[in-house]
This record gives sequence, structure tokens and C-alpha cells, in this order.
Amino acid sequence: MQLELTEQILHFIEHHKKADSIDLAAEFKEDHQKVIGALKSIEAHGEILKSETTTKKVWDLTNEGHYVIEHGSHEATVFNAIPNAGILQADLMKTSPNAKVGFSKAMNAGWIVIDKSGKTPLVKRKVESIDDVVQQHLIEIQSGKSTNIPDNIKADYKKRKLLVENTIKSFIITKGPEFTTTLTKLETDLTSDMLTSGAWKNLKFKEYNFDALGAVPQAGYQHPLLKVRTEVSEIFTQMGFVEMPTNNYVEASFWNFDALFQPQMHPARDAQDTFFLSIPEKSYKFPTSYLERVKNAHENGGNGSIGYRYNWKIEEAQKNILRTHTTGVSARMLYKLANQEGGFKPVKYFSIDKVFRNETLDATHLAEFHQVEGVIAGVDISLGGLKGIISEFFSKMGLTDVQFKPAYNPYTEPSMEIFAYHKGLGKLIEIGNSGMFRREMLDPMNIPSNVNVYGYGLSLERPTMIKYGIKNIRELIGPKVDLKMVQESALCRLDK
Repeated sequence: MQLELTEQILHFIEHHKKADSIDLAAEFKEDHQKVIGALKSIEAHGEILKSETTTKKVWDLTNEGHYVIEHGSHEATVFNAIPNAGILQADLMKTSPNAKVGFSKAMNAGWIVIDKSGKTPLVKRKVESIDDVVQQHLIEIQSGKSTNIPDNIKADYKKRKLLVENTIKSFIITKGPEFTTTLTKLETDLTSDMLTSGAWKNLKFKEYNFDALGAVPQAGYQHPLLKVRTEVSEIFTQMGFVEMPTNNYVEASFWNFDALFQPQMHPARDAQDTFFLSIPEKSYKFPTSYLERVKNAHENGGNGSIGYRYNWKIEEAQKNILRTHTTGVSARMLYKLANQEGGFKPVKYFSIDKVFRNETLDATHLAEFHQVEGVIAGVDISLGGLKGIISEFFSKMGLTDVQFKPAYNPYTEPSMEIFAYHKGLGKLIEIGNSGMFRREMLDPMNIPSNVNVYGYGLSLERPTMIKYGIKNIRELIGPKVDLKMVQESALCRLDK
């Protein structure tokens, strides 16, 4: 009957007094780590064995070393490839993948010579036969019989990448004060019956390992993007914003573009920038009077504006798209706000949801991403207030190096792009856009003339990349996301 590995070790020590764990692994034809595990099990029973850590350096063959054992050394291969009449050096270099190294080594060994006596120099053998010492040495090392090979020779083979020197940790094992060849079962639980009967006095208990890791509970993991989204939502709520409903990914061009005073010939409305739907291709239900006012604003302007001076077409406004921003939702909310019973009241809205653009994919761009939208409507508010709110928002996110740059948007004037510094990329990256909504957008909604509205649209992915040190957006969202990154990412805290 085959004994357990622990018992085999104990019987071996009983007869040999002392052993190295590596030798035991060879003796029992077991993996060394399995022998170490058996020793740990024996140690749990008390001082049955004593063990001391030791290290040993061993030489192992590389893949190239195994190649030499099978095919011969590079210099021997080159020597054997030379015919009696000689060979052109260029042709000799084609005989084996390591011919260049082999040629150099064979020349140094005095095995070959370049004969320049003829019209064309030829490589010829200088000796009749050779002993492939390199191959013989590697065979000895592989079999564990390398004691006669000098260390300087082994070091040379290491330089040639035929050998690698590894350090192996093992244990020298001897008998302990409580040595025995029989192991009693260790109890793992103290029961009420043991206490009542007093049996616990004669039992051995397994020591509790306070360093052991507990079992990882089977649970879901929140994606870093969702963590940041939750934090952003909390920041908006703390600043007095109310969340807008944003559950319509499909939007009519009217709300996505026309209501925002974006002309119908604008490049963003082309197929190379926007995803258009074929089913359903168009929308038909719009507020009729509001539709006419938007049309007039595009064609003629008003209140000091001359508009875009083109023939506005309802067919373009009806086209359904995957929304390119959530500002269309803001337009709906502002129209509803201006036409509610009781008149206008100051508001602060926000939303966080997906948008879709026909982008060229790179480290900071995706075809779908999240937009963080903020809209503030109030009497006589100014651009300075917008900059203050944006700065406060990002300060709460922990991003203090925020910069503004003048920009142009069809529906805001003045407009500002927002940038933040990404330490991983070593540069400022754009994280949002902002501005004061134009009167050509607000007047058709019936927003009072003394009411200003400003808003900003931010990326959710890019601030998340900054917070988590992610250099490529495709590592954060999409099919290339590493689930290990999701499971092991630290809990995000945006506020300082």
C-alpha cells in the first residue's frame, strides 16, 4: 500500500537522519512544491521535524541550449556544412539560422579558414575533424553531471544564452524533539461535546493561521465608470441640481440639432459624424407653433439676429438619429419650463447618459461614450457664474488644474472648451464644452428676455481616465476591458 507523502518523508528521515527537500522530491518523484506542502502539514503537528532554509544555484538549459543538444553547436554546424572544395561565405551564412555566430566561433577555434588564393575567396576546413565540446557539455549539464565543467566555461555559455543560472530555495530537514513516524489527526473545531466530556484535553488542535487569506465572496463588481458616475451624480445633487430624464437614445434631428439653432448644413449633421436610423427613419410629432418659431429663427433670426438665411426643411428635422449629445434633452426641459403653468422659475438641471458619434477610434475617442450635462437658467446670470460653477464642480472631483479656452458652438455664445491635465499622458486633454445659450435658441422656446441660460457638457470617461491613471479609453470601456481591472480597482473618491 502506497504511503502518504508525509509518512514517506518521516520514514526517510528516520533512516537517513537528514535530507534536502529537493533530494526528497527526486526520491519520491514528486514536484518540489508538493514536498514543501507536505512538510508544512507535518510542522502543523508540532516539533516533529526541524527545517532550515537553504539556497542552491543550478544551471538550466535555454531553448537555444536544447537546440544545440539536438542539432549540435553553432560552430560545429557551420564546420559540418563546409564541403571539401570550400564554400562562399555568403552561401555558408544561409546553411543555418545561427551561422553568423557559428562562423565567428569556428574561426576563433581554428577550425576553418578563408582561402583567398583563388579568384573568389572560399571558406574551407582547416582541420579534418572536430569534437563538439559545447554539445557534450550541455548534455552533461542536462543529465546533472556537470561538476567537471569549469565555472568560467558555464559563464561563457550563459553569455551565449545557452544556459541560465537559477536559484532554488529548499529546506534541510532533520529530526525534531517530538519526532515520530505516525501522525495523529489534528482537530479543527472545538465542539461542545469535547468540552462536556473533557476529551479536548487529550486531543491535538490545528493552529489557527491568522495570516491566511479569507475566501473571496462571490459578488458583482462595480465598474470604475459607474463609481465615477455615482460620485458625479452626488456632486451635482450637493450643488442643488435636479436630474433630467434621459432614457431616449434615439432622438429626432429637430431636438438634437434644430432646436439648438444648429443649421441644417452643419458638418456634424453628416453621416460621417452622426449615426442615422433607417427604421424608424423619421419622427412626426412636434409642437407645431414651436416648430414654426424654430424655422423662423433659422431663416430670419430675430431680436437683432439675421439667422442663417437659408430655406429650412422639415424633412431634415424629422430624421431620426442616435443622439450625439444629451443637450437635446436640455432643449426639451427648457421648452417645458418656459411653457409651464405659473411662468418661469430658476432651475439647475443635470444628466449623465450615453451619446453616440461616428468617431475615429483612438486613445481618447470612442463611438459611444457618456456625457455629463449641466444646465442653469436664471435671471441676469453671467459667464463668470458659469466658470465658477464648473471650477467648483471639478474641485469636488479633485481636479484642480482646469483651464478654459475660447471656442465656437452654434448654440452658445460666448463658448468655452474645458481642459484638464492628464499625468499619465503628460498633457492637457479636453474634457468638456460650455457656454451661454444664444437667444436664437431661447426665444423660440418663449424663455423670458431677462433670463440667461448656460450649460456645459462634459465627458465621463476622460475624468475617469485621469482619476484611475488609464491611458487608453478602450481599456476603460468596450470589448477590450480587463475584468481583473474592474474587480481590483480601488473605490473611487473624487472629493478630497
